[in-house]
Order: sequence, then structure tokens, then C-alpha cells
Amino acid sequence: MLQKFDERNRDLQININGKLTHRDQAGISPFDSAVQGGDAVWEGLRLYNGRIFRLIEHLDRLRSSALALAFAEIPSHEEMIEEIKKTLAANEMTDGVHIRLTLTRGVKVTSGMDPRLNQAGPTLIVLAEFKAPVYDKSGIRLITSGMRRPTPDVLDPNIHHNNLLNSILAKIHANAAGADDALMLDSQGFVAETNATHIFLVLNGTVLTSRTNACPEGITRDVVLGLCRENGLPLQVRDISLTEVFRADEMFCTGTMGELATVSEVDGRKIGSGELGSVTERLSELFRDCTSSEGTQVV
Repeated sequence: MLQKFDERNRDLQININGKLTHRDQAGISPFDSAVQGGDAVWEGLRLYNGRIFRLIEHLDRLRSSALALAFAEIPSHEEMIEEIKKTLAANEMTDGVHIRLTLTRGVKVTSGMDPRLNQAGPTLIVLAEFKAPVYDKSGIRLITSGMRRPTPDVLDPNIHHNNLLNSILAKIHANAAGADDALMLDSQGFVAETNATHIFLVLNGTVLTSRTNACPEGITRDVVLGLCRENGLPLQVRDISLTEVFRADEMFCTGTMGELATVSEVDGRKIGSGELGSVTERLSELFRDCTSSEGTQVV
């Protein structure tokens, strides 16, 4: 599963602190905290017919992450929404768009780790691309990576930060194995998430997903949890072992970048029938109903 270049993105206008610049000319300072130490937080947003789905929840999570990292300044929701609107208008975007919103601690007066060196305020980057959901909805293949997801005693996963090396190393494992993505475990050997998405199982009619002790509080994950409750689908949020993965009837992953996608195989072992299951199909339809009718109007 390798994303391909979309010709519509060749002349993108990138928004950096309110200034729109062609993608080939856009840049941030080598003194910016994102460059110096991955000291930034981010959100992935998706635009459906002029509306961004769960925009306020995403901005709430961005603010929460920035607060956890003690950012001295955080733009208001209104300020960030205006910059998103400006970026979409400049690129004539109304649908089928993924937006990566990044907030860094800002530019340092000299190279170094100390946040007191940041004296110029934060850097806000709005990167909007024409991008359909990236996963094959007919089924993706995972391998279990030896890279573990950190727990709060190491680095709290509920800080949605830009330091993604742990997940990148797991993705390298998946690439080497010829799989689409990597399944990652926590420090106790329970399922955490993939290198990029949350994981759900269907086992004996019950929908299962991991606790957030080693994976972030996902926005799409939360939507799926709500859909299960609203539609009477049995649900458990708890520790999940690899044994339960291998004997699951269905498995799917969730995320803004890829929505809901079936997992057909893990470590060379077929999950259930290896095809789209009835519960996954129903939840996918319910999710589509949400994205087609909900969201914050920005175009």
C-alpha cells in the first residue's frame, strides 16, 4: 500500500502562519521546534462536500496536546478555522480533501532543546491535499511489529505529537515484510494500534477495541464507539491479546486518513473469512451516513 502522487496537488498553496506559498517554495526555519526536536502537535482532518467532519473535536485534541506540552501560545479555534478556510479557498477545494494541521512550539532564538529559547510564538501549518481514503476497503494485510507502543510512563500517547519515529520504524518492518501496515503491541504484549490507525475486532458478535493506555484518543475511534452504542452493538473496551486477533470473526482499522477498512490478514493468518464482514460493513455504512450529513461548514 503505497500512496501515489495526485496531479491535482502539483500546485498546492501551503499556509504557514497565514502566508500562502506554492508547495515548492514553502518552508519553515531550521530553528523551528518541529525541525529541532519534533516539538509539535498535529491533526488530520477530512473535508466532505464543504464540511470538515468533527472539526471541533480535532481542534480540541490539538489544544489539549499543546497544553500538555506547555506551549506558551495556542491559537484559538476561530483563528485556526479561518486559516483552514483561507487555504481551501486558495486551492479551490470543496470535497475529497485531507488536511494536515500542524502547530509547532515556534522558532528558537538559537539551536537547543530548552523551550525558553522559543520567543516568537507558535508556527501554524495548514497542508490541504486532494486525497481519497488511503486504504483498500476490500482488506489490508498486517504484520506484528517488534516495535512497542510507548505507555504514559514513557511518552503519553494521548499527546498527539509529531515525534513519530516509533511508528515509522514499525512501518519499515511492515514494508520489509510486504504487508500494508504494522500491528503494534503495548509494553505488556496487548494490542495497541497499527503504526497509523486504531484497531477493532468482532468476536462472537461483540465489537472490541483497545484501551487508550498505549494508543491515542482517536476521533474516528470515538465515532465508531458511539455508533456501536447508538445501534445496540455489543461493545467492550479492554486489553486485547494476539490470540484474540487470530480467532476474531472480523477485524478493521479506523482513522481520518483511511476511514474504516477491513483487515483481512495478520502475520499471514486469515482473519475470519478474510473478507468484509457484516458488522464492519454495517458500521462503515453508518459512518458514511455521519460524514455525509455532519460537519463544520468551511467552504
